[in-house]
Amino acid sequence: MGPRDAALEALCALEGPSERLEGGARDILDWPSMPDERDRALAVQLVQGVMRWRARLDWIIARNLRFPFGRIEPRVLNILRLAVFQITRMDRIPASAAVNEAVKQTRASAKPHIAGFVNGLLRGICRGGVPTAFPDRKRELLRHLAVVHSYPEWLVDRWLKEWGMPAAEDLMAAGNRLPDLTVRVNRMRIGRSALIRALADEGVAAERTAYSAEGLVLRGVKGGVERLKTFREGCFQVQGEGAQLFSQLLGPEPGERILDLCAGVGGKTTHLAERLEGRGLVVAVDLQQRRLRALQAAARRLGVAGCIHPVAADAVAGLANVFRTRFDRILVDAPCSGLGVISGHPDIKWRRRPEDIGRLARLQLEILQGAATLLKEGGVLFYGTCTLTREENEEVVAAFLATRPDLVQEDLRARAPKGAQALIDANGFLEILPHVHGLDGFFGALLRRRGGDRARIPGRLG
Repeated sequence: MGPRDAALEALCALEGPSERLEGGARDILDWPSMPDERDRALAVQLVQGVMRWRARLDWIIARNLRFPFGRIEPRVLNILRLAVFQITRMDRIPASAAVNEAVKQTRASAKPHIAGFVNGLLRGICRGGVPTAFPDRKRELLRHLAVVHSYPEWLVDRWLKEWGMPAAEDLMAAGNRLPDLTVRVNRMRIGRSALIRALADEGVAAERTAYSAEGLVLRGVKGGVERLKTFREGCFQVQGEGAQLFSQLLGPEPGERILDLCAGVGGKTTHLAERLEGRGLVVAVDLQQRRLRALQAAARRLGVAGCIHPVAADAVAGLANVFRTRFDRILVDAPCSGLGVISGHPDIKWRRRPEDIGRLARLQLEILQGAATLLKEGGVLFYGTCTLTREENEEVVAAFLATRPDLVQEDLRARAPKGAQALIDANGFLEILPHVHGLDGFFGALLRRRGGDRARIPGRLG
């Protein structure tokens, strides 16, 4: 499968039930469907580019139509989006090549006359059909911003009301920036300065992150990081700078028993295990076996598999029946609307709906209530999200604490690393804002259960 065909299939898969680039869409873009790294990179660039600029691409297409935009079949529309993205935003691809590939894709999946329509529309755009005018900013501010920055109107409206101008527009612009490649140094294997030197020997420039003392931003990586010797030897893990702070703020200590709910593929799980220095236990819970297998592979590469115990379980349903012990520390990296990480996952713009926010807030509260039953007296729980909504962040914490008088919020200003102090707000929460701090958006709160001492509670896993 060529990169344009793979991109088309991925875009069509993203119209279905799969989440972000996981499931069907991610499988299409993964090896062995495309063993050539350059093809894979182009396919990913095409998919993310279309998702990042979809509203603007649709505006260009609509302005060149002689019939209503809604009459275009979904698959044909994705073919057009791919071609218009290449024509308008990819200098290295000749416009003629983009048009020819789009016509070929249309012939393979639609009636012959549709291919003629695609050919004519795209050649018209190449001849100067890219509109230079957008909806009038003064008369149609909402629509103007939605097209110029390529966001759904409901989200533009929400951010205008919450943030006002110009912060809302700055936030949209931040979501359209290409994210840096950030990694976390595996301190059990190598120091940060030594890793910088080792990466330089492999032709990769690295600079220290601004807020995390364990992060590096990589420049000049050709192909995937998997090709690097330092990666294969477990010297680092790909992980965003904001996400690195979750484990740092939870503060696990050697010998402790840690529970990582919603563990995913293990970025935070392996970080927790590294900080235990081989002494202690991290129980990683996730509903999907596929994610747990990826987690175990990462743990083996990083040399921390010995203290990680993966468990396939639902973080909502009856955790007290799964475990016969309590934990010193619990990390709840909750499923959320993801509105803080749009730069790396631009499809979130189009896959989220306004009603998702309330639904996810209720789910987050259920997960916290289940997690609290497993927290020892004197233990701490870190609740984190990668979104910017008060409903999923401060309001979830307030609603949870209202039902649990035995828990109290701790002010993160008292324990945040010196470099991360600027990311703690006046209420003691972690608050990372893409348009302010130049990172993905994250929220975090640390909660302590009253009573008890800091001695570990003996017990066993169920």
